[in-house]
Amino acid sequence: MSMNNAPNVFLDPNANRFQVNIINEDHDNNEITQEDVGSDPPHYEETSFTDETHNRLRISYRPGKKELYDNFRQNGEKTEASLHPYDTHSKMYYLQTFGHNTMDPVPKIDYYRNTGSVSGNKLNRPSLLEIHEQLAKNIAVSTGSVERVANGESSAGDETADSKEEENKTGFVKFGWVKGVLVRNLPADFRDIWGEICMLNIWGVMLFIRLSWIVGQAGIGLGVIIILLATMVTSITGLSTSAIATNGFVRGGGAYYLISRSLGPEFGGSIGLIFAFANAVAVAMYVVGFAETVVELLKESDTLMVDESNDIRIIGTITVVCLLGISVAGMEWEAKAQVILLIVLLVAIVNFFIGTVIPTNTEKKARGFFNYQASIFAENFGPDFRSGEGFFSVFAIFFPAATGILAGANISGDLKDPQSAIPQGTMLAILITTIAYIAVAICAASCVVRDATGNVNDTIVPGMSCNGSSACGLGYDFSRCASQPCDYGLMNNFQVMSMVSGFGPLITAGIFSATLSSALASLVSAPKVFQALCKDNVYKGLEFFAKGYGKNNEPIRGYVLTFAIAMAFILIAELNTIAPIISNFFLASYALINFSCFHASYAKSPGWRPAFRYYNMWVSLFGALLCCGVMFVINWWAALITYAIELFLYIYVTYKKPEVNWGSSTQALYFVNALDSALALTTVEDHVKNFRPQCLALTGAPMVRPALLDITHAFTKNNGLCICCEVYTGPRKLCVKEMNSGMEKKQAWLTKNKRKAFYAAVAADSFRDGVKSLLQASGLGRMKPNTLVIGFKKDWRSAPATQVENYVGIIQDFILKTELEKLEQERLALEATIKENDFEEGKRGICGFFKKASTLNISKHETKKGNTINTIQSMHVGEFNQRLLEASTQFKKKQGKGTIDIWWLFDDGGLTILIPYILTIRKKWKNCKLRIFTGGKVNRIEEEKLVMASLLSKFRIKFADINIICDINIKPNKESWKFFEEMIEPYRLHESCKDMTTAEKLKRETPWKITDAELEAFKEKSYRQVRLNELLQEHSRAANLIVLSLPVARKGAVSDYLYMAWLEILSKNLPPILMVRGNHKNVLTFYS
Repeated sequence: MSMNNAPNVFLDPNANRFQVNIINEDHDNNEITQEDVGSDPPHYEETSFTDETHNRLRISYRPGKKELYDNFRQNGEKTEASLHPYDTHSKMYYLQTFGHNTMDPVPKIDYYRNTGSVSGNKLNRPSLLEIHEQLAKNIAVSTGSVERVANGESSAGDETADSKEEENKTGFVKFGWVKGVLVRNLPADFRDIWGEICMLNIWGVMLFIRLSWIVGQAGIGLGVIIILLATMVTSITGLSTSAIATNGFVRGGGAYYLISRSLGPEFGGSIGLIFAFANAVAVAMYVVGFAETVVELLKESDTLMVDESNDIRIIGTITVVCLLGISVAGMEWEAKAQVILLIVLLVAIVNFFIGTVIPTNTEKKARGFFNYQASIFAENFGPDFRSGEGFFSVFAIFFPAATGILAGANISGDLKDPQSAIPQGTMLAILITTIAYIAVAICAASCVVRDATGNVNDTIVPGMSCNGSSACGLGYDFSRCASQPCDYGLMNNFQVMSMVSGFGPLITAGIFSATLSSALASLVSAPKVFQALCKDNVYKGLEFFAKGYGKNNEPIRGYVLTFAIAMAFILIAELNTIAPIISNFFLASYALINFSCFHASYAKSPGWRPAFRYYNMWVSLFGALLCCGVMFVINWWAALITYAIELFLYIYVTYKKPEVNWGSSTQALYFVNALDSALALTTVEDHVKNFRPQCLALTGAPMVRPALLDITHAFTKNNGLCICCEVYTGPRKLCVKEMNSGMEKKQAWLTKNKRKAFYAAVAADSFRDGVKSLLQASGLGRMKPNTLVIGFKKDWRSAPATQVENYVGIIQDFILKTELEKLEQERLALEATIKENDFEEGKRGICGFFKKASTLNISKHETKKGNTINTIQSMHVGEFNQRLLEASTQFKKKQGKGTIDIWWLFDDGGLTILIPYILTIRKKWKNCKLRIFTGGKVNRIEEEKLVMASLLSKFRIKFADINIICDINIKPNKESWKFFEEMIEPYRLHESCKDMTTAEKLKRETPWKITDAELEAFKEKSYRQVRLNELLQEHSRAANLIVLSLPVARKGAVSDYLYMAWLEILSKNLPPILMVRGNHKNVLTFYS
């Protein structure tokens, strides 16, 4: 349990809501006193909650007893600071909350923080076990710890306060939604209210240079539709961004953070890298645009330094170095620079609107500007596409002007409250910039004609015919523009806004402001996104760029990398080819953000609770499809390149599988799909053609018996269910505790070692009861185990009789069962080779019984002639250890050319033949051929072969050979029978050699022993097992694997030790042997 010394415990507007009584349990002085103790509320830095007022924690006293408490404190016996929750002095104190003794904490935000939270320390509430047992143990709680115990806190509260104090000292800079989001998207006047970048990044050179051309081509009507269509894409994306941003605390990383935490590292990692790269190249694009404008001014004044291309490189290099200096100086300086640039931009826009109402002059009229005219509005309302342009080509040119809506989200880590800043700043920026675009387009198209000569002498004279255009009605004849190029008008002059404005140089300043602000925003965004990507370690080897510097954790290394990328493209000085790819990179990000919102809603995860309610999952899906469509409209080959890069990065991240768990909607959808599939499967009736072994393998801890797991996994991988089970026996409380502590680790081991299996464990009074519980409760719906896989109990001769009884009882309890028998060396090899593993429960003494009961021992022995048994004592220790190691890994390696010998002695429904067939279609076993052995009569060998061959051909099971064994029922040789008798001798009762009374007494005392009557009754069957071993050694000693029909003992007639002796003698001196017995229900069919 964790305690906290922080006084800020209860947050209740009513001071009397919680009453905490301190009870003195000294029988001579069990009085209660009272005094008000102040408490401060915690700081809610990770939410958009409003600040709480300071509240008081009230400690109540019984009437008239306050003086006793005052004396108690004044005498120095125990003060609030000196008492400890585990104080064991004679005066003991308990906490009373809600009128009864409890350690239950009241709700508090610090319990819900992530470990390592930057805005507060995570506190640990008492566990249910501590609450259940605390008072029973009479653990004292001090007066000084009352508040801390009530909330289950530790001293982390003080640490939180210290961290906040340190944060205040260092001056950690955070922006609101105006200054951080809107300004990067909007005007500076609101900078102290909001917090993003979108407006400055949305208003680009397109506003001043290309918007007049766009409205000239498309007309006012279609021009507004183009703007609204682009706005639709950005607005839907803005709504989706707002929903995701308000579904929890948002850290730095912008689009990458939003996508990765919603869809997982695969999508986030792929889009994060190309999004950061696109922002880095965008810096070069904007800087080159700025440099080109400067070079044009230098050309007009005939002051070029070298030539146009080199001047662009020189000016671009100087500009990007200055921008880098501003960025490295810190976000505060960058924000101040953005304010200045926004003011200039706003002045330029206002200057344009003022210019439209200032009376025009003759020179401007000749260039097509006539102030507001209804005839010009009517003429320019319809489209007039020229030079092969169309609606979508014009839209493709305009759409990059609408990008930049994520500029504020990209610096989410520098916002005071991203949850409120991102929705407010982004949506308001989209609204304001859309209004500005539409207003500028309508105003320009209402004042300026499409074509003008610029010649002041092209006026209408009396008697002169005109083409009926609006310019004719206003006294100018621009008809020759229809037959020869003109330099002015909406269609021809990109400087229309400069001409219309009240003061032309302000428009040039606006162009400078737009390009520099966009370049600065991109220069800040790229390193921030890249730093967040590197911190998550999605791409190995990029941790170098994760380090931050200074009070704002500035990604200096990321700035340098962005600077290098920008410089590379600036020196090229030609970005017409790469520009469409960058636009598509941004659109790909928008598409995934929309898809993230849809996916999270569709997954219906309880954790999807966005505070922003103005979104719809289907609208988000439409937005994602719309973004993908726009990508192809802008540039189809660039869209294909974008998808190819994203797919490559997605596959890479999926293959590497970064060890992160962000609770993504992809995880939630996995659960929903699995649940739906499991429910749908319950309505599907079982059919013999669809039968597959669904195994419950008693492996214990999966890493302890790899051979048992490997052989089971070999015929269940991608084909059936495999559950690795472990039974804990011993004290129930201790078993459950150990079982729960290891569940996740053992399932993680299976996943890490690429074993497609589940892990399940149960605590039970006995091994047999535990297996019963597992078979009854394991699985879900139709996905229930139908086959039991159990390792051979090699220590049955030395184990207690109850363990042997449990083991045999498991085999007898179930109709469909599979048994895998091996030798004991595997476990010893495992302990020698996997010592570093944390799963050595056997040393803890809880489940040692089960480990013995279900030990799988796999070994492949070189057998000598005759029937002698190799023992550990007859081997060299080094040789023995090597065999142990080989035994534990023999099913991991690829099996060479060999055979799987199937001794199909009894028809059990086909399971004995189905399992080895499944093995042969696996990669590791595909070189092994099936050899079939079955019983038959001497005089019918050929007929029996034909019958078996016909049966297998109908089952479509390929085989290499069929052998009919005719001498199964003859007596074994004397040496083999002698060995069997010696094996069972310690477990025989020999009642025939004793008098009746003694014999009856021995039967009562040792009911598990083999009686003479039993041995005589099953002598023929014992002969058969010994004889089978001889035949197995004769025919199958070189097989890779032997599959044998498991003998079934009559319940209550065959003793446990006799049955174990049969299994022991069957497997003596043989390769790995798999004993199988189906429940005599067909698992094979030859019908289609």
